[in-house]
Amino acid sequence: MGKKVKKESETPCKETFEALPVVGKTPATVVLLLSSPEEDILIKACEAIHTFAEKGDESKVSLLGLGALEPLCQLITHNNKLVRRNAFMALGIMATNGDVKSALNKIDVTPLIIDKLSLEDDTVIHEFATLCLASLSVDFVCKVQIFDNNGLPPLIKLLSSPDPDVKKNSLEIIFNLVQDYQSRLAVHELGGIPPLLELLHSDFPVIQHLTLKTLQNITTDKDTRNAFREQHGFEKLIDILNNTDFSDLHAEALQVVANCLSDSESVQLIHKDGGLTRLMDFLLTPNMPEIQSNAVKCISRVAKSSENRKVLHEHNVEKVLVELLSVADIGVKTSACQAVAAMSFHLSSKDRFRDLGGIPAVVQGLSSESLALRQAATQALSNLTYNNKHSAFAVFEAGGHEILVQQLNGSCPRMVANAAATLGNMARHEIICCSILSHGAIPALVEPLKSTDTQVLVNTTQCLTVLACDTEARAELQRAGGLQPLVSLLQSYHKEVLSNTCFAVHVYACEESAAVEMCKHGALEILQEINQSVNRKSSYSELAMISLLNCNLSVKYSLTGHLASTDVIVDGFYDAGKVCGLLQIMCYRSYLSQIQISFSTFNNSVITAVEFFSIHLKLHEFPWVLHLSELKFQLQSNVIPIGLITKGIYYHRALLFKCLADCIGISCTLVRGEYNRAWNEVLLFDGPPARNGCSSQPCRYIVDLMHQPGSLLAADTAAAVQYQTI
Repeated sequence: MGKKVKKESETPCKETFEALPVVGKTPATVVLLLSSPEEDILIKACEAIHTFAEKGDESKVSLLGLGALEPLCQLITHNNKLVRRNAFMALGIMATNGDVKSALNKIDVTPLIIDKLSLEDDTVIHEFATLCLASLSVDFVCKVQIFDNNGLPPLIKLLSSPDPDVKKNSLEIIFNLVQDYQSRLAVHELGGIPPLLELLHSDFPVIQHLTLKTLQNITTDKDTRNAFREQHGFEKLIDILNNTDFSDLHAEALQVVANCLSDSESVQLIHKDGGLTRLMDFLLTPNMPEIQSNAVKCISRVAKSSENRKVLHEHNVEKVLVELLSVADIGVKTSACQAVAAMSFHLSSKDRFRDLGGIPAVVQGLSSESLALRQAATQALSNLTYNNKHSAFAVFEAGGHEILVQQLNGSCPRMVANAAATLGNMARHEIICCSILSHGAIPALVEPLKSTDTQVLVNTTQCLTVLACDTEARAELQRAGGLQPLVSLLQSYHKEVLSNTCFAVHVYACEESAAVEMCKHGALEILQEINQSVNRKSSYSELAMISLLNCNLSVKYSLTGHLASTDVIVDGFYDAGKVCGLLQIMCYRSYLSQIQISFSTFNNSVITAVEFFSIHLKLHEFPWVLHLSELKFQLQSNVIPIGLITKGIYYHRALLFKCLADCIGISCTLVRGEYNRAWNEVLLFDGPPARNGCSSQPCRYIVDLMHQPGSLLAADTAAAVQYQTI
């Protein structure tokens, strides 16, 4: 170790020897020299460590164990430029080892390195400083440190360095950073697009590949794509694709093109200079699955426009896609299914896919082990079968409906949604519907009803509605426990989910037992609340409400005060009076039971009414009230059979008239008015049939139950209006 020395026996003097540099012969000695105050020794020690570290990972780990990292991290900020340079060289080489990298992350050296990137003009320091950061930046914490310490600006600047190693290292760091959203935005905002585009012309393939991978990430952002297009980046990519000398770059360039084609502006550019034709050529590139897959992705993006779908159809793209559905590579098949889904919005393409035998090939994808392929296949089938009978039967003949039913219990929401949509499209045809039902589709749809995914709910409720083609199908949902989750969806605030659910409730409510069960689960209360809401009310919610009430005419009359001529009263009907506000609505049996049980409470309210009458709407002046009270007392029930009432008023007469009219088949309504009043409307023909045998239009009459009971008042006349309002 070089130092100033003197003999012990000599007396100290003012003159001293110059520093004596000594080269260490062991790594441990060299590491100790890193603490020397002599700059020459530090320069040589750092150089020796760099040389030793270059021997391999074993040497790097050995130096780590000897404690070389901390002094090296201090020396990269040394005042002497050569010391800094050699320290960076040693640190950069050591950082390529995983153990060393982990140790460096704990030391928090990143801010020190970034600081030197901004200030130094030494290319060697740039090279090894960026080499060190390239190793560290695979770690999330380090990426955050680089971003937070403003590391991106100097790194973007170094992309234009004359040294290819500096370019490569800086590019690798940026590539690692742009895996995160905030860095992707920052690269564009800091002007990183132009230098990246320049690197596409590099003489070094590794730089070109890294550049394209970086562009793949940053062009997922719309604003970045706009900047990329303004810098003519899209045209430069097309130039690469048109150049056979750059064939090794085509796969990655196509991926960037696919990102750019998410924007309509770039789609317009693809038509220039034969870009679309070139994409079609890539589809048939033999033994190059990555290129084929990325080219198909580009086709999918182009096909988002109806005009472009027409152009692709004219290029006979369907034939190529059907061929790609049969290749061995899963990625190509997946991309092909996605393109089929996009092209299926073009009606002629649907027919061509079917005629070319593409549908059985897509159905085969449903059984793949690849989730991505299964998902893409279900999306393609959903689009192919939408409003297309022939495609639906092609899927049916290929056995696709059996697999789709099985996929309803899958864990991927998008696949479940697509499967439900496809089954719903197919079930619109009776033969297919019966087969779908025979494979247990309705029980399989119960679990998706409980999903939190909006599209799953939209498609599932729609599918259930289509499948409810007969009594057995509707009963099957009830047996499978599907009515409760269906009713729960009435509480959804998603417009389409709510509309579909209301329509499903309407369809399934035609079964009385299903309607009763849905009422038990609170369907009427929820629908009543919905129909009182300005924002949530719709024709579907009103339809669902009416359908549920049609299976419980007693509740319908209590809530709406109106029974239509199609509402036929049968044994068991009761008039519980007018219901106001949100009341607990129950099925007939439970409601009847509660009325009987609550006799004493109801009787108290009758007494209150009697007291109110006695003040004057006297008791002997209301003989019907006394008569009804006597009947209730005799029966020990608030439920009085209409046949026992001999003294009553309008609502008793109207109810009796409705019962009799329904028995003999006369079209008759029952309408509740104010103040215990009610009336009936009937439809009658006024004269004999015309000579040609055709019946005249029926006329509407109100039955007089007050002045001349049984006489008819023509509706909309002054007498009829007065009768309804007095």
